[in-house]
Amino acid sequence: MATPMTTPPAHRPEDALARLGLTLPPTPVPAAAYTTVRIDGRRVYLSGHLPLRDGTVAYTGALGRDVSDEDGYASAQLACLGIIASLKARLGDLSRVAGFVKVTVFVHATEGFTAHAAVANGASELLAEVFGPRAAHVRSAVGVASLPFGAATEVEAIALIG
Repeated sequence: MATPMTTPPAHRPEDALARLGLTLPPTPVPAAAYTTVRIDGRRVYLSGHLPLRDGTVAYTGALGRDVSDEDGYASAQLACLGIIASLKARLGDLSRVAGFVKVTVFVHATEGFTAHAAVANGASELLAEVFGPRAAHVRSAVGVASLPFGAATEVEAIALIG
């Protein structure tokens, strides 16, 4: 006699964060005249988030000069953790996130730096680990001459809610 197949439990983002040993930081406070999260229908627009730890920019300087590629990856990951914290604060339950439309990662980089995509993977891979297949998104990784407060990276996103 065949054993009935069971459906695996739904992928809960909060469980994934716990499994990864990650704690969401406090929701970032806007540094100027804007809001951090804006909901329009099913779309959630998240303004640029910096790699903050204890309210301070954790990674500063330019990739290709002051910041290693590995630290750049960690910087994008930490900034993206702020994105997730803003979603949690606004939605209450991360399971309400139906998907991601677009992620943009700004990389403070020297003129000759070319590993923007590898740095941006810090954000994209974190989203995949936390949200599973719902994290699939289009992405831009853009090199810039500077970022607010000297940050090494900044991440912004557009998500969908169900």
